[in-house]
Amino acid sequence: MKYPKITTRLCFTAFALILFSQPATSQTENIPEAVINNGVVQATLYLPDSETGYYRGTRFDWSGVIGSLEYNGHSYFGQWFPTYDPFLHDAITGPVEAFDPIGYENAQPGETFLKIGVGTLKKINDEPYRFTAPFEIVDDGKWSVKKKKDRVVFSHVLKDADGYAYRYEKTLKLTKGKPEMVLSHSLKNTGHKQIETQVYNHNFFMIDDQPIGPDYSVTFPFDLELISNTRGMGTTVEIHKNKLVFLEPIQPRESIYVVLGGYSDQASDYDITVANSKTGAGVRITNDRPITHFPVWSIPTTLCPEPYMLVSVAPGQTFTWNTTYEFLSEKP
Repeated sequence: MKYPKITTRLCFTAFALILFSQPATSQTENIPEAVINNGVVQATLYLPDSETGYYRGTRFDWSGVIGSLEYNGHSYFGQWFPTYDPFLHDAITGPVEAFDPIGYENAQPGETFLKIGVGTLKKINDEPYRFTAPFEIVDDGKWSVKKKKDRVVFSHVLKDADGYAYRYEKTLKLTKGKPEMVLSHSLKNTGHKQIETQVYNHNFFMIDDQPIGPDYSVTFPFDLELISNTRGMGTTVEIHKNKLVFLEPIQPRESIYVVLGGYSDQASDYDITVANSKTGAGVRITNDRPITHFPVWSIPTTLCPEPYMLVSVAPGQTFTWNTTYEFLSEKP
């Protein structure tokens, strides 16, 4: 089943164009967080909170935001953007996820629609959905967080007046004794309407704070096909069979955005390895659900493979998926 993509992808905002070359700033005092450790990997997570949370925007799921993660002297995530604002749609770090909106097309201006992991939002006008739009949060639901030494369990419960309701749970766990992190998801439909959406992970890799360029590669278990080239293919990046390689560094104020194909409808093709040959660090991402759409976006500070997957949940049913991150460290 192919799900129609309804999210408009605006991948290079005017904000980013103006500020990429400026130094990053951070204002994270008094923000709720948790530090987890399995003896191999240590990560700092920012926790959801409608008053003081690190991220209070309407684009991304508020749970599982990783401020930093270290393994064997390497770092994998961090602040890739120049200016922090908790309400800015992309002022967020780590392997964060975003769900396509539910009920947006049928809502009238002033009525509500749903974003899983965010809440009930108010539609502004009759324009197509744009994740950059300043939507008002009408109901942010109820968040609960359970912290343990090696994991954090997030739960989001939302009851929506338009017939949509859910219990969404995400557990971010560091696997015992391994350089591995697992994101386990469970979405129970507690309303009386079918939930149909897509979710993707933006990833936002910053391996050892190295600028994005020829030291990086992205490898897959299948030969790649180019579906569309918005920016960069043949000049900054190119395809070498099952690998996306960088021909030159991405310059300040520039980006790449390509949509790749070649994957099957099997979950085994959701297997992506991002590596930096200079530092010897990398990460392998796998999932137990198949890819439905696959863009890659990058600017000088972050490399973002963005695999999408379908979420379909009937009333009373529960949908689950798991994403595994294996952190790699080899001699360059």
